Amino acid sequence: MKTASATLTKTLAVLALGWCALAPVQAQTSTPTSASRIAWISPERIYNESKLAKLAEEKLKEEFKSREKAMNEMAGRLKAASEKLDKDAPSLNEIDRNKRQRDVMDLDKEYQRRQREFREDLSQRTNEERQAISEKATKVIKQLANVEGFDIVLQDAVWASNRIDITDKVLAALDKDK
Repeated sequence: MKTASATLTKTLAVLALGWCALAPVQAQTSTPTSASRIAWISPERIYNESKLAKLAEEKLKEEFKSREKAMNEMAGRLKAASEKLDKDAPSLNEIDRNKRQRDVMDLDKEYQRRQREFREDLSQRTNEERQAISEKATKVIKQLANVEGFDIVLQDAVWASNRIDITDKVLAALDKDK
């Protein structure tokens, strides 16, 4: 009984392996209309290398240039005030030293607050610009998928072959549209 059961299990295993081995051959030899076509894109390359991304980056630099300059000036004032306090502290009386320490701490708090707001605003605007790029890229990808007959276009993968990477085609179409 055990041998019949073991033989049946081995037979089923061999049949399953044979079927799995033949499945790729069958997929390759089937008619082109029944084969699935897969493509992959790199969103990071789209966000970093496209003309739209470069224009958005320049736009954001210009938009935030004055605030960045103000932040740098405030950082300089904070550093100078802190160094002056450290230098003058031994010669100051207790009341003056405490007042200057509070002033430096207040300036530091204000700097930290403005820096946080600056980062949050920049992040929000960067996300808005990326969303606009994403919408245009999605439109281009859909058009490319229809023209080239892709069944699915993936963007998140641990690894993808260069054979199915259509990022360069998407970048070219985006830059041409621009």
